[in-house]
Amino acid sequence: MDLFTCDYTEGCHPAILEALQHTNLEQTPGYGTDSHCARAAALIREACAAPESAVHFLAGGTQTNLTVIAALLRPYQGVLCADSGHINVHETGAVEATGHKVLPLPGQQGKITAEQIRAALRAHQEDASAEHTVQPGMVYLSHPTEYGTLYTKSELSEIALVCGQYGLPLFVDGARLGYGLAADGADVTLADLARLADVFYIGGTKVGTLFGEAVVFRSAALCPQFRYLIKQRGGMLAKGRLLGIQFETLFEHGLYLQLGRHGDETAYQVRDIFRRAGCPLLFDSPTNQQFPILSAAAYAKLEHTARGEFWCKVDQQHNAYRFCTSWATTQEAVARLDAAANTIGALY
Repeated sequence: MDLFTCDYTEGCHPAILEALQHTNLEQTPGYGTDSHCARAAALIREACAAPESAVHFLAGGTQTNLTVIAALLRPYQGVLCADSGHINVHETGAVEATGHKVLPLPGQQGKITAEQIRAALRAHQEDASAEHTVQPGMVYLSHPTEYGTLYTKSELSEIALVCGQYGLPLFVDGARLGYGLAADGADVTLADLARLADVFYIGGTKVGTLFGEAVVFRSAALCPQFRYLIKQRGGMLAKGRLLGIQFETLFEHGLYLQLGRHGDETAYQVRDIFRRAGCPLLFDSPTNQQFPILSAAAYAKLEHTARGEFWCKVDQQHNAYRFCTSWATTQEAVARLDAAANTIGALY
């Protein structure tokens, strides 16, 4: 059985494993102060066309989100996000555990708009009892979103403008960023993110590394003591060079975008398989997450060959399922899914 349940079912790209093995007996300083982390940070600054940016490496996505949010908010502030945002639905209240409230806004296919953010900020400012409520102090976006959808450069620019007008930092969660950068029709680049967001992170765990995320602050002045918080929040590795080596490998020859493109291309093949089988899609996703609508009975047969993940109920007979490809999805796995879809019969 092939798993299409998420994009971290495999270990890491062979080039990363080779680099880790090659450097295994090197002696380096700890906690990310080694030459590999320094070179990885330099490569990322170059890829972002942001020489003044500050780059930090953390162990995982949840640690990254809670650490960045806690670092930039005052104790009485919360963070605005889409109601489907990862910090709202899939991090066990990690942000709340740091003492900050998540302030969800109704999303459309995982996205929120500049006008929604402006309206939320105005509503707080005009509330006669504002000081008795949590003050919105940050905007959090996922790119790609939890639905695989993407913000356009225009949408991000409008949101960044509102954030600037109200003095809120804009934080972009890039757990699946590689798939967003490489997607058909995408017009947002790393340089755009480094220019428009106050802070964002480049996801490694879901795009080819064993673990690890790279946080990029537009300027070190935004949070000059960030390393203290990384340590305090449990995101700092003693053997920090393991993170540096992985991101060094991803960015020294363009591997990061190559892996993202592979995940997207196999996702488009999966999408077309379900379309040929007569299955509608919950919506059009341009990245590595696809959401076909199948009858529950058909999926029960299909999952013996290819397992997705239940996403939501559509009606009494049909559910939407997420089929997620990755940097490691093989053509053989796609072919087995295609064969199974053809032999089961009516999937919808």
